[in-house]
Amino acid sequence: MGIYKTYILPGVIDWACSSVTSREQREKLIPLAVGHVLEIGIGSGNTLELYNGSKVTQLTAIDPSIELWERRTTDLSALNFKVTYIRGMADHISFEDDTFDTVVSTYTLCSVNPIEQSLNEIYRVLKPGGKLIFSEHGKAPDEKLERFQNRINPLWKRIGGGCNLNRDIGLLLEQCGFHTDGLNKGYLDGWRGTSFNYWGWATKH
Repeated sequence: MGIYKTYILPGVIDWACSSVTSREQREKLIPLAVGHVLEIGIGSGNTLELYNGSKVTQLTAIDPSIELWERRTTDLSALNFKVTYIRGMADHISFEDDTFDTVVSTYTLCSVNPIEQSLNEIYRVLKPGGKLIFSEHGKAPDEKLERFQNRINPLWKRIGGGCNLNRDIGLLLEQCGFHTDGLNKGYLDGWRGTSFNYWGWATKH
């Protein structure tokens, strides 16, 4: 699995996260970010050019895969805000409480582990009133599709870098203290297993 994870999986993830549906979701949500922003799972940086440079003062990006980050094509010096990349995981964010105005996560909460600790960390580093902006696939409300997701999830996690098909993103956010005032749910175009999506924002009380 070492060769697969190092050389093959980054390309697969980059391809999957560059789909038309993913791009359209990011185009709707990323411009909502303001102030000092933390992006969880920056990957190859395909969100960088979508930030509103007049609203964002600084972007801190966390991702465990340096291989993905090195695939980026965006010229960081051409952006209107400073970008700092940190190789790390969402379950241990090395910043003080109440640091960030906005946290962004797109197609990342499916794979962070443990998910509860990661969401607690995101909540901790957000300022009061700050928002987590997200777009994630997850558990479908249709029982037949949910059974399909549950059945193939163990294999999917192995080949998909820890990606889970069946996480109830809305419920997880609420359990970790977020107010899901901007939550949207629905089916989007794409493969059946990842077709049900959760997107919008959640606010720290």
